[in-house]
Amino acid sequence: MTVTKEESGHEGADDHGGMSGEGDGYVPSQRRLDRERHKRARARRATAIAALSTLVTVVVLYLVVVNAPGWPRTKETFFNGEYAREAFPKVLEGLWLNVRLLLICGAAVLVLGMLIAIARTLRGPVFFPLRALAAAYTDFFRGLPLIINLMIVVLGVPALRLQGVTVDPVLLGGTALTLTYSAYVAEVFRAGIESVHPSQRAAARSLGLTNRQALRHVVLPQAVRRQVPPLLNDLVSLQKDTGLVSIGGAVDAVRAADIIVGRSLNYTPYIVAGLVFVALTIPMTRFTDWVTARMDRRRAQGGAL
Repeated sequence: MTVTKEESGHEGADDHGGMSGEGDGYVPSQRRLDRERHKRARARRATAIAALSTLVTVVVLYLVVVNAPGWPRTKETFFNGEYAREAFPKVLEGLWLNVRLLLICGAAVLVLGMLIAIARTLRGPVFFPLRALAAAYTDFFRGLPLIINLMIVVLGVPALRLQGVTVDPVLLGGTALTLTYSAYVAEVFRAGIESVHPSQRAAARSLGLTNRQALRHVVLPQAVRRQVPPLLNDLVSLQKDTGLVSIGGAVDAVRAADIIVGRSLNYTPYIVAGLVFVALTIPMTRFTDWVTARMDRRRAQGGAL
């Protein structure tokens, strides 16, 4: 098939530069129309196959579960509609505490994590004690299980009976969450700082900036921008782990469900609390995926990181 120079030029401009439009009299070639028709047909076929396979999987799983010998007892214990209706408003009321913990602890974690990361990247022998303390902090709290950290802080601090120190389980639980997650976030920030090429700092110094100014105006903006996806993932994990403050008696979503379970010996409220956390987490997860994909596209196109 012969393609004229005019057709070829217009088609290439439309594919790569997006210069052609309806107002310039451009008429797509038959080959282009066939190619677009084939792409649409392939997309419809892929969508149909994905929908069919998903439906088959769901049906198979449903049949396996409902035909299990213990399904009637499991349904009554974990999926009781009456207890679900009773638990839902109380779980939502307790969820407000989890949201407040996420906002306050998230801000504290970002600030403390940034300070620890900066301390770990300071240069010069005079800063060795500070670097060693920051490294010991991150190693200790990354290795210590969060549940043990919570028990130590929430249960151990009140036992000391220190004057002026709070015994509020919400504040103590938030402190434990901040201590643990700031260690993880500090490593994320440190990786971002070290990923900035040394020539960036050298160029800033050659323009007359001090080390502090170069770090603040040149290195940190690039480091934070590159580490946005892993930071958002840490915040998603923090949102889920706020439910662990219930071990100290704080009435959050998990504790509200636990109170009903203790009274009724029915575990449906736990399912309700879990679904509420999932519903809260999914938007944050999708936002993280969107930010990651956007940054990958910009990186592939040679845009700013």
